[in-house]
Amino acid sequence: MGILNVTPDSFSDGGLHAGPEQAVRRGLRMADEGADLVDVGGESTRPGAEPVAVREELFRVMPVVRELVGAGVRVSVDTTHAEVARAAVEAGACLVNDVSGGLADPAMADVVAETGVPYVATHWRAPSREMDRHALYRDVVGEVTSELLRRVEHLTAAGVDPGRIVLDPGLGFSKRATHDWELLAHLHTLAAAGFPLLVGASRKRFIGAALGGCPGDEGAPQGRDAATAAVSALAAAAGAFCVRVHDVRSSLHAVCMAAAWTGAVEGSGEKGSAPVWP
Repeated sequence: MGILNVTPDSFSDGGLHAGPEQAVRRGLRMADEGADLVDVGGESTRPGAEPVAVREELFRVMPVVRELVGAGVRVSVDTTHAEVARAAVEAGACLVNDVSGGLADPAMADVVAETGVPYVATHWRAPSREMDRHALYRDVVGEVTSELLRRVEHLTAAGVDPGRIVLDPGLGFSKRATHDWELLAHLHTLAAAGFPLLVGASRKRFIGAALGGCPGDEGAPQGRDAATAAVSALAAAAGAFCVRVHDVRSSLHAVCMAAAWTGAVEGSGEKGSAPVWP
């Protein structure tokens, strides 16, 4: 899944693709580089970010969604707003990626149920401007798993097909670096819940913290793509269904190496994992 931020304030590439023409060019390039989905988002979810009005989000997102869909690109929409999700799906988006797991907008579950598209429910505790205050856990893997399963219960009660739900542990959302690494190290535990997993680690703070002091580390988020690709390979080998990244090509190559690795393990008779598109 390629990340296409049509925002002025995203943590890594805010403003680079804020105009529709630049955004469409970037989306087409990601599709050419091998992205299975181009994830279009009009609201930054970086720590401390302020919310965006639905009208403004629609203004940012919809021209890009329409153009990419018209060009034959498989598009997902990255939004916490039900109105934006519905408009994007009606324009041809084939998946809704909601970093709030439906908590930010009570109408989201109904929209997903009505449209029938696959839905990514991310672990989330609070809006961006206050999420760091909620990074308190005794057992981060257990708590994230149980909180995600409560979201699944809510979604299915609203009529969402459980076979079309993807779970995301929400790396960086109300989590410190130690929490992020522990979740990644226990993806198998999350996968045991029976849902495909999406991992969104790309260029995030915990990767930067791990790189600190490494030779050649430039400190800026844009310098974390090689490290992101390494996390993508490890996540894929651990059974992740999808990785969400800024730099498509490096992570695609990394995931191909993970597939070759796990294929060799499966060929030797050891147990492997093969998540299926919902």
